[in-house]
Amino acid sequence: MNKILFSLLATFTLLMNGMSLSSAEETAGQAADQTNPMLNAEMKAQMEAYATPNENHEILKALEGNWKAEVKMWMDPAAEPEVSEGTAESTMILGGRYLEQKFNGTAMGQPFEGRGLIGYDNLRKEYRSVWADTMSTGIMVSSGVYNKDDKTISEKGTMSCPIMGGDRDYRAVTTFIDNDHYTYESFMNDESGKEMKTMLITYTRQ
Repeated sequence: MNKILFSLLATFTLLMNGMSLSSAEETAGQAADQTNPMLNAEMKAQMEAYATPNENHEILKALEGNWKAEVKMWMDPAAEPEVSEGTAESTMILGGRYLEQKFNGTAMGQPFEGRGLIGYDNLRKEYRSVWADTMSTGIMVSSGVYNKDDKTISEKGTMSCPIMGGDRDYRAVTTFIDNDHYTYESFMNDESGKEMKTMLITYTRQ
């Protein structure tokens, strides 16, 4: 067999093998296409349900707007609180999925600025929030539920505490009073383990 004929046969064999492989891949692809549409439709429905704002996000809209804030802070539950004033601008963002809060005021005689973000997680079935401000380099993270009977969002979370040298638990309650008023309260345990109120913010719509 001469070299030319050998080369032609080798080329023909490679082409046939390639055609067979392509045909097998195409058949497998067609089979997959017959099952994937159902799977993709189910996945799409799950993603849409997860991503779509609902009545739980509507609750947060009551907090949207410009607010005047009276802030009371307790370092010692037996002492009088420090009282200061501030303003908050709260806006529903990302298609009504989250409430963004921008707070400006004073704390311990110093200018204070904070940023918060809260939303309802459709998968976890709870509210999730984060908070950062100029009094720390840590981020407060919490989660909670809404009680329609007393119109409150009750959260539990953790924060970095320089006094304890690590994480510190806290809880917070947001109370919807009416369209123009709401409050935010935070609580922590003292050194003996007894819970104490650390903050009360009373918001009035401007």
